[in-house]
Amino acid sequence: MRADTPLRTDSVARESPQHRTPSAFIRLLRRLERSNGLDPVVRAVEPLAGRLVANERLRRLLHGDATGIPLHGIFTDVPFGAWFMAQYLDLFPDDGTRRAATRLVGLGVVAAVPTALAGWAEWARADRGARRVGIVHATANGVGTLIFLGSWAARSHSHHDLGVRLGRLGGLVVIVGGFSGGYMRSDREVVPDLDQPGESEVRAAGVHRLP
Repeated sequence: MRADTPLRTDSVARESPQHRTPSAFIRLLRRLERSNGLDPVVRAVEPLAGRLVANERLRRLLHGDATGIPLHGIFTDVPFGAWFMAQYLDLFPDDGTRRAATRLVGLGVVAAVPTALAGWAEWARADRGARRVGIVHATANGVGTLIFLGSWAARSHSHHDLGVRLGRLGGLVVIVGGFSGGYMRSDREVVPDLDQPGESEVRAAGVHRLP
């Protein structure tokens, strides 16, 4: 064998992404992106997402054309970071830490709004399968945000224990949303768009696999 010939063992082949056995969660998302059950919701949202990125300057900003990093990927650090840091502070019983945790939960709720808008801008240029998964992703994150809003309200009205429990529940929900969002950016097979009414606005913004 020549010295410069690359050696590929069976163990390497088994460890490659093509040979790994997908988890149950990944299999569920793959079935979801190939199912047309969510297409009525996708078609209903497409015109709204298309209008969000209709302005070229706004679209370039949201898609991160100048930096190569879509704003959604940056913005998600704020609500996730605030919410999970609040849960860390919930481990400490003093009043000052409780006030700090309440403020962090509120910060996460406020930051979730621009994060969601940037996310819909990314959704608008995704392929059909990613849009289907994106509906689940957005629903999970929306529900999680509402739960954290309830956590903030409970904490603000001296119902700290309830706020903590809601925060933990909200954390579990947004973790599911985060995993589904990560799947949308993975090396998945693109599901082509269908010729459906309302897709012209989205196609004008450029539809492709999420970066």
